[in-house]
Amino acid sequence: MKIENQIPEVIQKEASVKDLIHIIFQEADKAVLNTAMEMDETLMGEVILIRDDFAVGPLSGLDEDEGWQQRVEWWRGLLEGSPYGTQLAGSFDDRNTIKEFREKLDANADKEAWIWMGQNQHDVCGYFWLMRQLSSYQGRILVLYLNNLPFLNEKGQLYYPSTIHDILPKEILKAKKLSRPITLSEFEVDPDEWKRLVEENGGVRILEGGKKIASENEYYYDKELLKNAGTEWQKAGRLLTNTLNRMKIKTGDVYMMWRMKTLVYNGQLAAIGDINKNWKDFDVKLAGALDKTETESSASEESN
Repeated sequence: MKIENQIPEVIQKEASVKDLIHIIFQEADKAVLNTAMEMDETLMGEVILIRDDFAVGPLSGLDEDEGWQQRVEWWRGLLEGSPYGTQLAGSFDDRNTIKEFREKLDANADKEAWIWMGQNQHDVCGYFWLMRQLSSYQGRILVLYLNNLPFLNEKGQLYYPSTIHDILPKEILKAKKLSRPITLSEFEVDPDEWKRLVEENGGVRILEGGKKIASENEYYYDKELLKNAGTEWQKAGRLLTNTLNRMKIKTGDVYMMWRMKTLVYNGQLAAIGDINKNWKDFDVKLAGALDKTETESSASEESN
């Protein structure tokens, strides 16, 4: 009798542990998710990272090798002089990542995939790119989208995170309850959103709310750099960091540094040093603006 009473408990415990695959879109999400899995075995599973940031750059022709390679070369150009090195571009292929992911689903009918998506254009654009490749797995793909959902920070205060890695691991355990199967309607509509973004092929894509992505020109973020550039010389790295910290709609540092260099080429920012080398090798300021030292020097010359 004692043994019989224990059997349902064992079965229930085993049934609660699913064969999961977690899909994320940002490297920093991995650490918080791994910590959460250590705290809750029902979350245990492989973590798959989609590395490209489809919220910026060209999208045309990505279904063909030529179009994909053109995007790789575009990234390689942006990475010149960066701390990451140009070898990062082409060091991974998200197409192969998804191919291997699909093979795992095909090989094991019990596997279930959770897509973790923060309220930001990076994750949502990655989601749209992914969805068009998963239509045959309806019922086995779930999404967890932090769309205007409050969580608690370290001080116990409510806040609205925009990325998965903004959440404390213990809050991830609560967030898992938000997972839901992707609906048939979403499988039909969301791939069309990716098609629209490809046709528009804007240089930048931003999240306007929900899952609504709007295409913008590649110079969309330039105003943020110009707003934070002053009349005095400052290190390019400092301007980059200040701008990234202050801007409300976020994007990556590689893209923003490329835009900073473009503003120098266009004459909107002045620079001293070699902008084609290390990010730390040049200073910038607003073009045509005299800094404090130059103003004092000019005033001294006039008085003489």
